[in-house]
Amino acid sequence: MSASNDSERPTCRVLYPGSFDPLHLGHLDVIEQACELFGEVIVAVLYNFAKDSGMFSVDRRVELAEAATAHLPHVSVEKHAGLTTQAARAAEVDFIVKGLRTPGDFEIEQQMAQMNHSTSGVRTVFVPSRPDLSFVSSRFVREIAKYGGDIAHLVPLAVAHALAAEFDQHSHDGN
Repeated sequence: MSASNDSERPTCRVLYPGSFDPLHLGHLDVIEQACELFGEVIVAVLYNFAKDSGMFSVDRRVELAEAATAHLPHVSVEKHAGLTTQAARAAEVDFIVKGLRTPGDFEIEQQMAQMNHSTSGVRTVFVPSRPDLSFVSSRFVREIAKYGGDIAHLVPLAVAHALAAEFDQHSHDGN
């Protein structure tokens, strides 16, 4: 098989949806794999406009995702309210990409993928996480950071700084 350059390789556009509150290295791994496999990746920061929830605002999550993916030229970050399938249609993607850490993730994600396909026609492709990142979750990262634990090996640098600032501010507020 001969080597080909990237300009000869067909690319497609994929959507990687999530709340990314905060984005961690497991997310970044899936984004990097999706770039390698597909070409163009849209990171969709999803939110429910009816609920003001999350540790970081949606705009802050977008900023942090942009900072974490700045080294990847074919990645863009967008915010979307509503359903993943609505974001996929709006972004005109070929596929939705979801990362899998555990067998339990597969069971949940497969059901969502089948529902999404049945309602929109957009297929989902699963990307397994690197084994050394399979334990990382946003919930655990927030919890560790809240109590002053070391999260530098779990998140991109911009996210580590944002978490430190967030929890430093809370400690000064008496929270």
